[in-house]
Amino acid sequence: MPDPTPQPLDQLAERGRAQAPALVLRDRTLSFEELRKRVALLAGWLATKAGKGVRVASWAAKGELTCLLPLAAARAGLVHVPINPLLKRAQVAHILADSGAALLMGTKARIASLEEGDVPSQCEILDEAEVLAQAEAEGATLGLSDHDPEELAAILYTSGSTGKPKGVMLSHANMWLGAVSVANYLGLEEDDVTLAVLPLSFDYGQNQLLSTWYAGGSVVPLDFLFPRDVAKACASHGVTTLAAVPPLWVQLTGLDWPDEAVASLRRMTNSGGALTIDLVRDLRTKFPETKLFPMYGLTEAFRSTFLDPALVDTHPTSMGKAIPFAEILVIADDGSLATAGQEGELVHCGPLVAQGYWQDAERTGERFKPAPAMSEHGGTAVWSGDRVMRDEDGLLYFVGRRDAMIKSAGNRISPQEIESAALGTGLVAEAVALGVKDEQLGHAIHLVVRPSASAIDAEAALPKALQKELPNFMQPHVIHWRESLPLNPNGKLDRTAIAAEIGA
Repeated sequence: MPDPTPQPLDQLAERGRAQAPALVLRDRTLSFEELRKRVALLAGWLATKAGKGVRVASWAAKGELTCLLPLAAARAGLVHVPINPLLKRAQVAHILADSGAALLMGTKARIASLEEGDVPSQCEILDEAEVLAQAEAEGATLGLSDHDPEELAAILYTSGSTGKPKGVMLSHANMWLGAVSVANYLGLEEDDVTLAVLPLSFDYGQNQLLSTWYAGGSVVPLDFLFPRDVAKACASHGVTTLAAVPPLWVQLTGLDWPDEAVASLRRMTNSGGALTIDLVRDLRTKFPETKLFPMYGLTEAFRSTFLDPALVDTHPTSMGKAIPFAEILVIADDGSLATAGQEGELVHCGPLVAQGYWQDAERTGERFKPAPAMSEHGGTAVWSGDRVMRDEDGLLYFVGRRDAMIKSAGNRISPQEIESAALGTGLVAEAVALGVKDEQLGHAIHLVVRPSASAIDAEAALPKALQKELPNFMQPHVIHWRESLPLNPNGKLDRTAIAAEIGA
């Protein structure tokens, strides 16, 4: 078991050898010594902009600023709120207002898309290029912090089944121990090169940075347009570690990979949705010498399980067992510990459990509850809502979700958020969003609607209107138009009947 003693998050920059590469940018490479200087410089500038505990948001593509902010904000005693660069203005406005952010750092085009009223009056807006220029001009630096590891370090917004995104509160300890855990079970080393293709606003994406730096390795951030860009980057940078979600893996297995890219890859990791048997077979055929790590996690507890690569061929659909620092229990419906072969709810206990939802005691109480009596760790646990089963060998298998969340292309999506956007167009009078199983996406988004009586050419207008209001990953793949939608005995839309009708 790795060292369970958490440290202030900013000390991750101290892990690598001074002259070893830490961050490979488009125009230059930062060594660990340079990374430390840049973190100190950015932290010093941030400390002049806001006091301890204040939230600072970023809404930008991967680059120096977004890679440094998790450590720099933590050193300055601030709370980093990374916003998914794929989100549209309505979601960003909600996050800024909900978090009470005092500063938004973003790319010029994204900032320009915001409208009057989207940004709270107390929130200053800065182009990301101005941030680094100002920090360099002022030259103030901050040395290593001595923050309590239990202090809040970041708020990551994730969709919920009942509406707008909610902010998951992560401490220094949550993120530090997550980095230690992953670096340990993946076996990361100083000479490892991680290609960071996942959004840094996701816990899975951000951990690409943190676990690699904990091990003293280097990170290559990449925002790609086409899957072949990933293969090319693996070849040109000698990438050893690649993390992705199932839809991307499907695309990557369809490519002709350069021999040097396949040869350098030591490990591939998957989360954000289960791998199918066919996809596991394709990955093992394409990358026969590369270790494949299927994983399961949720933002509220970071990561829960991983499957030993040695078991992937024989147990391709398993979630595996608990990662270091996680205690995973399967609780039957009567509250007892489920036996082998018995379905129950996955409950995650231990120091990776987040601090709850930002300023939302009601939803925090629904998901973050006392650990079951049989827990060795005790304290607060995350009751995931996911139904799982453990076999005789202790391996876990996913059965299904209890709530209405849609998981598509690795994204957790709130049905209500899509429905609200549809109703907000004025083109439909009723709307129900559902996930339908899909081999590549996990779930395809289906939207069932009844047109508004006053709408003109609603079928043509609705997709265009939703393009303006929702990010691409929330766009319905299929829209079903109905003259009426079934109601349940309480007079509410009968989601079960609608789901059965469309095969959800």
